[in-house]
Amino acid sequence: MTLLSTSAQAASPPRRRARFRLRKEAWVGWGFAGPFVAVFALVFLAPIGYALYLSLFQDRLIGGTSFVGLDNYADALGDERFWQGLLRVGLFLLVQVPVMLGIALLVALAIDSGRLYGRTFFRVSIFLPYAVPAVVASLIWGFMYGTQFGLVGNVNDALGVTLPDPLSPSLVLASIGNIVTWEFVGYNMLIFYSALKVVPRSLYEAAAIDGAGEWRVIASVKLPAIRSALVIATIFSIIGSFQLFNEPSILQKLAPNAITSDFTPNVYTYSLSFSGQQHNYAATVAIVMGVITAIIAYTVQLRGMRKG
Repeated sequence: MTLLSTSAQAASPPRRRARFRLRKEAWVGWGFAGPFVAVFALVFLAPIGYALYLSLFQDRLIGGTSFVGLDNYADALGDERFWQGLLRVGLFLLVQVPVMLGIALLVALAIDSGRLYGRTFFRVSIFLPYAVPAVVASLIWGFMYGTQFGLVGNVNDALGVTLPDPLSPSLVLASIGNIVTWEFVGYNMLIFYSALKVVPRSLYEAAAIDGAGEWRVIASVKLPAIRSALVIATIFSIIGSFQLFNEPSILQKLAPNAITSDFTPNVYTYSLSFSGQQHNYAATVAIVMGVITAIIAYTVQLRGMRKG
C-alpha cells in the first residue's frame, strides 16, 4: 500500500503539469483569436442582436414604445409591399445572375485558353469596372440612360428617332441589371480565371491524348474542376441580388415614377427607417429578408456541392 501511494504521488505532478500546459495553450489560442472574436461580436453579432430586440417592440402614439412580441413579423409576412419587392428581386436574380455568370465564365475560358491576343489587357479592362464604386457607376449609367439630357436623348436628337426609355417602369429593372452586370462581370471572371489557373495541366494533356477537342475539354475537364468556384460565385451573386440597394436608390431621383419606395426589400427597409421613422418594423423586415436570403443561399450551396 505504501508503495502504491508513493507511486501515485509521484505520478500526480506530471499530470498537473500536463493540465497546466493544456490550460496555458488554450489561453494562448484565445489570445490569438480574441481580437477577431471581439471585432466579430461588435460588428456582426451585436447589430443582429439589436435588430432582433427592436423587432419585438413597436412605437405607438399612445403609450410610447411597447413590447409586441412577434406581431411585427406577422405584419411583415402579410405585407404586400414587401412581397412585391421580393418578387421583383427574385425576377432580377433569375435573369441577371445567369447572364452575368455566363459572360464571366466565357471571358475566363477565353483568357485561359491562351489563344486570345492581348489577354492581359482584356483581363484588366474587364475587371476595371469592379473598381468603380456602385454609386458612381449608377450615376454614369443614369446619365447615359437619360432621354432629355443623356446619351439616349442625344442619339434621339442626332438620328431623329425615339429609342425606348431605359428608365421607364417596364425597362428600369433591365437597366439596373445591365449596370450590375457591367460592375460584377470582372469580379466573377477573376474568380473563375483564378480557379482555372490551378487546374493541373496534366488533365488537359490526358484529354488531348484521348482525342478530346476544345469544347470537350471545357465540358468534361475545366467546368467540373472549377465547380466549387462556380458555386461560390453563384452564392455571392444571389446574396448580392437580394441586397440590391445602391443602383435603384441612386436612379430613384432620375425615375421617381418607375422606382418606388418599395422597389426592393432593402429600399423598402431604408424608406421605413429613415423616411417613415418606423425603426422597429424596418428591423423586422430586414431580419425576415436576411433569413430568406440565408435559406436560399444555403440551399444553393447544398445542391451545388452535391456530388454527381
